Amino acid sequence: MEAVKILEKPATINWDYDEEADVLYLSIGEPRPAVGMDIGEGVVLRYDESRREVVGVTLIGLRARLLKGLAA
Repeated sequence: MEAVKILEKPATINWDYDEEADVLYLSIGEPRPAVGMDIGEGVVLRYDESRREVVGVTLIGLRARLLKGLAA
């Protein structure tokens, strides 16, 4: 497997939360087209194949995760 380039200090982290779907979208820099790679447990990495770098993360079921963490 090829190495994935990870930015050391991103300029900005952009986010958007869809309350109805309970999904948090995080983007490194401005959101851009990417391939979604499901890595399990409701976490999807967004990967720009042409630049060979991770450009974002999608967290599915954020509210449930937070409530579960608070109950622990």
